[in-house]
Amino acid sequence: MNKPSDEARRAQLHAELQRDIAQRQKGYRERALAVLPHVCANCGREFSGKRLRELTVHHRDHDHANNPPDGSNWELLCIYCHDHEHEKNRLAGVYEGRTAEVECLSPSIFSPFEKLDLLVRPESDTTDAGTDHI
Repeated sequence: MNKPSDEARRAQLHAELQRDIAQRQKGYRERALAVLPHVCANCGREFSGKRLRELTVHHRDHDHANNPPDGSNWELLCIYCHDHEHEKNRLAGVYEGRTAEVECLSPSIFSPFEKLDLLVRPESDTTDAGTDHI
């Protein structure tokens, strides 16, 4: 096999893939920005001008190929809320189809009130019997 042609072909395929991804993303992003108000659906912040790039298109059903013309599968989220939404779903096991990672954690052995009884004594113990009261 000719190594340079394989690398050239790989680079060409990679460039085509990147172009296709950019066109697909630009397509539904532009449509979502035209259909939906420029407000984060989670935190309610408004975006305009240069800050409009901070809005991302979130697919409600997590299927990036599901792009209906009416935009019913989209919501605009700011980059922070979008990251939070995906992290929340990852922890809930949405992407892996399993139980939440939180449920897999072992219970805590920390007890915040463990030695509270040593700090709080009954009132009879706090008076000193050996002192004279005048």
